[in-house]
Amino acid sequence: MNSPLIDPFARAITYLRVSVTDRCDFRCVYCMSENMTFLPKKDLLTLEELDRMCTNFIRLGVEKLRITGGEPLVRRGIMTFFDAMSRHLETGALKELTLTTNGSQLEKYADDLYAAGVRRINVSLDTLDDDKFAEITRWGRLPQVMRGIDAAQKAGLRVKINTVALAGFNEAELFTLQAWCAERDMDLTFIEVMPMGDIGNEDRITQYWSLKDLRTRLEERFTVSDLAERTGGPARYIRLEETGQKIGLITPLSHNFCESCNRVRITCTGEIYTCLGQEGHSDLRGPLRASDDDAHLETAIRAAIGLKPKGHDFDYSRQTASGQVSRHMSHTGG
Repeated sequence: MNSPLIDPFARAITYLRVSVTDRCDFRCVYCMSENMTFLPKKDLLTLEELDRMCTNFIRLGVEKLRITGGEPLVRRGIMTFFDAMSRHLETGALKELTLTTNGSQLEKYADDLYAAGVRRINVSLDTLDDDKFAEITRWGRLPQVMRGIDAAQKAGLRVKINTVALAGFNEAELFTLQAWCAERDMDLTFIEVMPMGDIGNEDRITQYWSLKDLRTRLEERFTVSDLAERTGGPARYIRLEETGQKIGLITPLSHNFCESCNRVRITCTGEIYTCLGQEGHSDLRGPLRASDDDAHLETAIRAAIGLKPKGHDFDYSRQTASGQVSRHMSHTGG
């Protein structure tokens, strides 16, 4: 019963991303519509159910747990969940507990996160310009996020900045962002915009900025070396030799990264998505709530892993967002 989770393509599943809420205090234009309808509370897994779900995955070989949303830190009582997960760090069963955040609540929670065993966090940040930040997030305010990043670093958290590459929006800030992260000793990862969800008036095609072009621009100023480092995830890493800085490139459109995929995603409603870029999913909330016997849940988990596809189908090459999936990124948790 404790044999590891292996998908049909012999990939071991060791990384679980869990969305704890679909709610967020921002409305980023590439992530969700401005007027979102969020899920009723009864549909969400309780914090106790999230604990049981994650604990079962850890028992089956998951070693890295990333908490996502929405914005995970707006979930009421969320620190009780982080505190509960810390027991798996203490036993050594879980190697890393981390989260992806928009940074808005870090000023409040950074010390508590460190106390719960979190050592690294990803902060989503697409611009260093106050006005553009307000534009891209619709509801966000940059100074609040900057204070959060300050608090995170002061608490001892290693911060990585995730920046979505958006044509016509932050292209001119490439070197500003790079230099700012280097100055603060923060890693930086650029991400191509993905065709996910109905976002109203925003056009995925006009948003798309290939990271091949972004890399070319870096090569005009720096000596760029490819790094062999692989985490089983989507990022490929380069080093800017003049600064020693490591930069990640996540390229779901210009370079498929599926061959080494080691992860699955659980939504806040208990659905498991074994591929970010496919619609296929399975229900784990039903088996979780149907019985206190974890054997039923494990059977459902193994069945879902058995359906994991080889890869995604994102494609903009024909100037249409083919491979587009209907759910918002905030539903799956990124």
